[in-house]
Amino acid sequence: MFTLYYAPATCALATHLALEYAGAPYRAESVDFHKQQQRSPEFLRINPKGRVPALATEQGILTETPALLHFIAQSFPEAKLAPLDDAFLMAKVNEFNNYLCATVHVAHAHRVRGYRWADDAAAIEAMKQKVPQTMGDCFALIEERMLKGPWVLGERFSISDPYLFTITRWLEGDGVDVARFPKVADHMRRMEADPVVRKVLADWAA
Repeated sequence: MFTLYYAPATCALATHLALEYAGAPYRAESVDFHKQQQRSPEFLRINPKGRVPALATEQGILTETPALLHFIAQSFPEAKLAPLDDAFLMAKVNEFNNYLCATVHVAHAHRVRGYRWADDAAAIEAMKQKVPQTMGDCFALIEERMLKGPWVLGERFSISDPYLFTITRWLEGDGVDVARFPKVADHMRRMEADPVVRKVLADWAA
């Protein structure tokens, strides 16, 4: 039995969806960011980074979304969430997921967590103002070069799809109209219609 530590409106949604798609035995435990639970001594013993997602396994704690998604896909190969038998395609999955993690998520964070990079209020505000451009640029690249359609790998659904969906949901708040990107918008609609997605989002809203 796994335990997923998550918070609403965070990238932990991708891991939560992957666990559902895999049919993994797990329980989900919400971390209340409004009460700063992610900085509590109890949670820092779980994840010293003070962030979600964190996944408790029998072997120990795992963090970082690309690692969690790969772990879930490899732990439940029968779910066929990743091309584990194809080294090149698996590398493409990891390439895509790491781009979302290291570039796109960071661009988004400049709107909501600019204090990580600057103390000056004017600098933080300048970062916020830049986000619509940087997120738009990121998704233009995804639209034109990285998303094959209808899924990230083409006809094959993978762990990259819940991750892309998770970050696409941030675009409106970042001042970017998803309609600018037809393939991304279609991907989002497909995910929103999926019963697994509806179930997890309902759980998060409860």
